[in-house]
Amino acid sequence: MHIATLDPGASALDYYGYELRRYREAAGLTQRQLGVIINYTGSMIGQIETAKKLPTLEFSRQVDAALNTGGLLTRLLDLVLRSQLPAWFREVGELEARAVEICSFEAHMVLGLLQTEEYARAVLGTLDETKLDDRTAVRMSRQRILEKENPPVFWAILSEAALYLEIGGRRTMRNQLARLLTYENNPRVNIQILPFTAGAHAGLTGSYDLYRFPSDPPIVYTEGYGSGHPTANPDTVKDCSLRYDHLQAAALSLRESAELIRRVMEERYGEQRDAEGDSVAEVQLQR
Repeated sequence: MHIATLDPGASALDYYGYELRRYREAAGLTQRQLGVIINYTGSMIGQIETAKKLPTLEFSRQVDAALNTGGLLTRLLDLVLRSQLPAWFREVGELEARAVEICSFEAHMVLGLLQTEEYARAVLGTLDETKLDDRTAVRMSRQRILEKENPPVFWAILSEAALYLEIGGRRTMRNQLARLLTYENNPRVNIQILPFTAGAHAGLTGSYDLYRFPSDPPIVYTEGYGSGHPTANPDTVKDCSLRYDHLQAAALSLRESAELIRRVMEERYGEQRDAEGDSVAEVQLQR
């Protein structure tokens, strides 16, 4: 049988595959035998070993336990997934990983760090469904920074429009707004809604992110079509920091924002019922 030669220096994904094969062979297991132990197919393990498929967090944890790697593959996973970001976006993944505070303003939709998998899939699949599973997994992996032992403080200001722009359908939107509400009592994830009634505001020039670090200068990040623009220019940082202060002042309070999210979730995306009180979805299924 021809065994593909692996180059661990080719990429983070190749290195992951190389280490997976090394530990598997050291344990005296075939791909199929390891697959039986962790409930994956041998073919799947082969594709991950040869860098043809992205590993998942669940897969990494199960292999680490089965092969007694000391958690190596799970630790490598963040690096692997970050390397799969578009080249122009990779610096953002690094900024998110290093920041102690992230301040984001989004004028149109829910921010990537707060998206559900279904919402993210609908966003990423617009006009381009190539490798959609992998691209969605990579986006979701970025959210792990909010689960670190010492996560950054995250301030997110969303335009009220983000609550009404129906991305992925009613159920996806309901689940997405429900996800936002899960952070209601989390002091490190703070979500404010900029209401339509705010009128002209400091964010009319567009969405942006502001990253702050323990010792390095802050960085402002803006984005265009297929390109990202990070800058540590002091004047730009000062201007965007001031704009963010004004956006926070114009936005609803944390409590008021949660109330609005909950109201829109129920009134716009809640379960629809007919005149007799029966679920419309259930009636349609019965017919």
